[in-house]
Amino acid sequence: MSSLHLISHHLCPYVQRAVIVLSEKNIPHERTYIDLANKPDWFDALSPLGRVPVLQTGEATVFESQVIAEYLDEITPGSLHPSDPLERARHRSWIEFSSETLAAIGAFYSAPDAEAFKQRRLALREKFVRIDREIAGRYFAGERFHLIDGVWGTIFRYFDVFDQIDDSKIMAGLDKTLAWRETVSKRQSVVDAPPEGYAERLEQFLRKKNSHITKLMGGAK
Repeated sequence: MSSLHLISHHLCPYVQRAVIVLSEKNIPHERTYIDLANKPDWFDALSPLGRVPVLQTGEATVFESQVIAEYLDEITPGSLHPSDPLERARHRSWIEFSSETLAAIGAFYSAPDAEAFKQRRLALREKFVRIDREIAGRYFAGERFHLIDGVWGTIFRYFDVFDQIDDSKIMAGLDKTLAWRETVSKRQSVVDAPPEGYAERLEQFLRKKNSHITKLMGGAK
């Protein structure tokens, strides 16, 4: 296997997808964190989309988080996807849905006032209502950890911070989702996916948003 270099950002949930696969598959790699607000020139030359993650492998560069995660899974023994083609496609569909959920999370924490916060909370809750119907065990599809579990683990991580700010009850009554969140959040690869200080960095990021959630936190500091 060529040497692997993952270019990352401290808060990016999409980077964490790749890191979880690297961890689950015990893949040696180098990791570099960059400031997306002050991107180095060499990064712009590597990433045509201007965002992380980017994976360098030998002379080649791969970008887009799910493409990277799939590549890492494919070049190593075993698979973090189901073996059945239809079930594998279903997992990939709900991974795509996770990106829509991350967009809803961004809209939620960026809500400028209480009314927008309320409406975006409802829209975000609906995402979890929808996937709750699909969960079929401790993990998404039973007792085995799959790539989709890691992907949603990066979503659940936001709520470790959100729940300390405001009891929004976004997952209230969604027992399968709550149990899934608890199981996935204890998986070592998920625990280790963000760099040290992630929660503090996320709190600082939210305080700088000048949004309703910033007010709930007592304002910027």
